[in-house]
Amino acid sequence: MAKEANINEDIRARQVRVIDDEGGQLGVLDIDRALELAREQGLDLVEVSPQAEPPVCRIMDYGKYKYQQAKRSSEAKKKQVKFEIKEVKMRPKTDEHDFLFKMNHARRFLDEGNKVKLTIMFRGRENAHPDQGMMQLNKAVEALKDIGQVEAQPSKMGRFMTMMIGPIKK
Repeated sequence: MAKEANINEDIRARQVRVIDDEGGQLGVLDIDRALELAREQGLDLVEVSPQAEPPVCRIMDYGKYKYQQAKRSSEAKKKQVKFEIKEVKMRPKTDEHDFLFKMNHARRFLDEGNKVKLTIMFRGRENAHPDQGMMQLNKAVEALKDIGQVEAQPSKMGRFMTMMIGPIKK
């Protein structure tokens, strides 16, 4: 979370560059004069750029500012695209009917807007034939090409070969 801005008496600098509530420059003022100007208007003096020399402060209603920031961040969160990664596991010698059944699951997951992680599990001597796993993954890509696109190419780690497919963006 971002550090809270210094407000009113929390500002430590002796002199600050002041911007009024309409955005106009008031120039470099002593902190006491800047605080006095803010109080006359019934507003707060907020340090917006503490690294500047001298620090930049703005006269504003800090409560209203924080409320607007919270509202903006919640709006951004609402617009954020949420998706899950669903996994479909197969073996290199998965039969045709079972393969189609798994592809129907993957198709449903992609329709829902989720990503699909296709995993080929190798056992024993199957490990010596990664080409069969690649054939299975290529067949899956071909079956899902109308609704999904490859996001991560196949990679083999130990006895698993994985590939990511995401929904096609429209």
